[in-house]
Amino acid sequence: MVLTKKNYSYMTEITKTVEWCALKDHFEKMKSTHMRDLFSDDSKRFEKNHILFDDLLFDFSKNRITEETKKLLISLAKTADIENWRKRLFSGDKINFTENRSALHIALRNRSNDPIMVDGKDVMPLVNAELSKIKKLSKDVRSGSWKGYSGEKITSIVNIGIGGSDLGPSMVCEALKPFGSKEITPHFVSNVDAADLSQVLDVCDPETTLFIIASKTFTTQETMTNAFSARDWFINKAKKNEFIKKHFVAISSNSDAVIEFGIHPENIFVLWDWVGGRYSLWSSIGLSIAIFIGMKNFEELLEGGHEADNHFIAEPMEKNIPIMMALIGVWYINFFDFSSYAILPYDQCLTKLPAYLQQADMESNGKFIGRDNKRVCLKTGPILWGEAGTNGQHAFYQLLHQGTEIVPCDFVMPVNSNYSLEDDKNKHHQILQANFIAQTQSLMTGKSVIDVQNEMRDVIKNDQTLRRLVSHRMFEGNRPSNSILFKSLTPRSLGRLVALYEHKIFTQGIIWNINSFDQWGVEYGKQIAKLVLPELESKKDTKAFDSSTNNLINYINNTA
Repeated sequence: MVLTKKNYSYMTEITKTVEWCALKDHFEKMKSTHMRDLFSDDSKRFEKNHILFDDLLFDFSKNRITEETKKLLISLAKTADIENWRKRLFSGDKINFTENRSALHIALRNRSNDPIMVDGKDVMPLVNAELSKIKKLSKDVRSGSWKGYSGEKITSIVNIGIGGSDLGPSMVCEALKPFGSKEITPHFVSNVDAADLSQVLDVCDPETTLFIIASKTFTTQETMTNAFSARDWFINKAKKNEFIKKHFVAISSNSDAVIEFGIHPENIFVLWDWVGGRYSLWSSIGLSIAIFIGMKNFEELLEGGHEADNHFIAEPMEKNIPIMMALIGVWYINFFDFSSYAILPYDQCLTKLPAYLQQADMESNGKFIGRDNKRVCLKTGPILWGEAGTNGQHAFYQLLHQGTEIVPCDFVMPVNSNYSLEDDKNKHHQILQANFIAQTQSLMTGKSVIDVQNEMRDVIKNDQTLRRLVSHRMFEGNRPSNSILFKSLTPRSLGRLVALYEHKIFTQGIIWNINSFDQWGVEYGKQIAKLVLPELESKKDTKAFDSSTNNLINYINNTA
């Protein structure tokens, strides 16, 4: 049976809807269409396929889509009930049903301060109270009024967390380094490998270091292992436990565990259960950001996120950046079978953006069970990766241009750089811009055999040699990309960018009928690790697991 919108019930059956079937038929017509022809046939292709959101330009004209494609994809989004799910997200409904929680990261950046309800209570007073607390601490540390146990000012911030408690603040502090304090250095420790913490402690002075322990449960093994080691290091240097009050703060919902650790109750910042880790940089998890760039700039980051929220809510689908990003992604993943997706920021400050979005996307939508508890009937969640340009050009762009896997790309760049060299005759940023534009254009157009022959004929006179080499130098093109440009990388523009990607991920999760806000796959490996650890601590041969696992444990025990 083909489902119509009227009788459509379970989203795992979306592949049986009229809209999906229409897209499938349309794909058969589009799969061999080349973007070169789409551009040559329509001089206004860019005008029809870009969205301007303030100074942020989203150009999606270099995609294998037509006006019909867009119309069909938007119909699919309506069938998936995107508009209703969007309302549910913003109204505080417990759409994270496996944990019985709301997903209200949007409340953290709700600068209009309109009421947002959870269990019948407006959460905005709680959010505003926490922001006031962040403001006070960040101001005290930056001004020097918060002093260490010896009376010295704080000059190093060490954020100890993992996943969203690390990637978000780390990415933002790197991106907004030009706005950061010249007197305070932020450090981020996430890996339980002792090398991560050791290398940070080697450059820190206990008299001038403030540790931020970021863990919602205050039980995360990696974070707490690093936290206890940092505490031991500090006490060994400072000699008195009472000095912890001046050098340790916590971001957690488990105040009892925080106090037992030794952190003063006044130094506890709240993280509510309706804030997912990978969506938490807007919360008290952003404390390290606020200290480094200042509260005014942190609030600008929140403003940018809130502006993106309003865009997502208000704009019609065809002018809605997150929805169009999501639909184009669904088109490639579920119809073209393009499983991989690259984020390519052309700004060194955004070097951590691919890793940040990798967690945001793959932890959210890497699921095979749908909201109806059935196995989903289609691919979900792309394999996301990337690197800052132009470094990536000398690494994996060969595969992007001539590989057997076609990888849709997002090219991201501020028009103006926050850095310049004195008397910059080499025009660094213009060269970067030229490469940004050239890559999107060459991936789209490719280079035909005739073009290659014409290029090479003046250099290679031997026809046999020419025929042998020409196929190696031709490019099929027709490789899709989005271009995202904005005036400059500021707290506000970064906030917009991150929030737009958040809503894109959410939209795709709705179409795929999955819960984008839990992460049980993260927890499972940790459970097994707790069973393996005692076997390693025993230093004895084990037979507790399968033969491979047993022998790996035994090899380590016998080799260490």
